Amino acid sequence: MKAIFVAYNQAYNQEIVELFEQLGQRGYTVWSEIGGRGSVDGEPHLGNHAWPTQNHALLTVVDDALATKAMAALRETDAANPKLGLRAYVLPVEEVL
Repeated sequence: MKAIFVAYNQAYNQEIVELFEQLGQRGYTVWSEIGGRGSVDGEPHLGNHAWPTQNHALLTVVDDALATKAMAALRETDAANPKLGLRAYVLPVEEVL
């Protein structure tokens, strides 16, 4: 099993959730209104008067095959709007309760 952590511009919120639902993934956790700044380029998303945009994040645990499909779909989403900001990480899951 794999955990997928996605940090993304708030403008993507519904799109990212729907992406996982379309892949058949029911369970996930979302954090909203979080700040951040990308490591490569782009503007900070801090939710203040200077940088008003914010990020959201999603964490889900999926089967290995679904992780591959999800990452491909996330890459397509990011490529369509690279200035918005989207980062995704796949991590191994050793145990689930």
